[in-house]
Amino acid sequence: MWQMMMQNLAPKGENGAYIRPESQFRNWIKRQENHIYQPDEQRYHLYVGTGCPWAHRTLVVRAIKGLEATLPITIVKPAGDRGIWVFSEIERGCQTLPELYNLAKPGYQGRCTVPVLWDNQTQTIVNNESAEIIIMLNSEFNQFAKHPELDLYPEDLRAEIEQWNEKIYHTVNNGVYRCGFAQTQLAYETAVGELFTTLDEIDKFLKTNAYTYLCGDKITLADVRLFTTLLRFDVVYYGLFKCNLRRIQDYENLSLYLQNIYELPGVAETCDIEQIKQDYYGNLFPLNPGGIIPIGPELKLVSGK
Repeated sequence: MWQMMMQNLAPKGENGAYIRPESQFRNWIKRQENHIYQPDEQRYHLYVGTGCPWAHRTLVVRAIKGLEATLPITIVKPAGDRGIWVFSEIERGCQTLPELYNLAKPGYQGRCTVPVLWDNQTQTIVNNESAEIIIMLNSEFNQFAKHPELDLYPEDLRAEIEQWNEKIYHTVNNGVYRCGFAQTQLAYETAVGELFTTLDEIDKFLKTNAYTYLCGDKITLADVRLFTTLLRFDVVYYGLFKCNLRRIQDYENLSLYLQNIYELPGVAETCDIEQIKQDYYGNLFPLNPGGIIPIGPELKLVSGK
């Protein structure tokens, strides 16, 4: 029964390792003549889930760039008994995220995930890949942003940023899911080993180079992508996903790094720790059949407000 539930939740490879399906909507918003998706104020809408680290990336960039007035959001909630995201109120005639996906593409059979970047003008989904959405939010809406001078993906650092992204995605961002959703001991131990090897490397790198962030003293998209996983690590992944070799609090430099990003203006407001715990512990039934939400741990994070 557990294997059947896990297969529905997390598709696996031959060795029992979790395989994350690719996002299906991959269009781009561009400031380019005759391009179908042009940047504009309130033309687009962002659908996010508070607990989801991938969706959280978009909220962090939206806050750092000051795009709150330009890009409205709707927060969806997980329905654990159905394994889908649902709306608190009807949106565009839809009660669930799968209905919204089918509104964009009738007959759609793929995964219905957040974030979703929706276009009000063409009534469709532009993109549901967080790594691409945050690039668009960083560069394509600067004429509307409160902080257009902040470039999280500067051209001279892109090669370095992408090197970090490649390493962090496989072993950390997706690595924690490879631990939690592993269906064999070998797959689990492989994922855990890679996860903590990378965390150890990053902690040592930050200390050795005396960097505030991964690419120097200015935050980039590589930091945003790492931050949303680190924020959830001690409260969710350490226990629920069996990533319990060490906590982020046990790393001197990583914990300071996490605090520094949390203190940036607007970032703390995107972080709802209690809702994150509720979303994970309350809805991943195969990993937590009783649905009990843990009281702790206490995080030593202080807002920069």
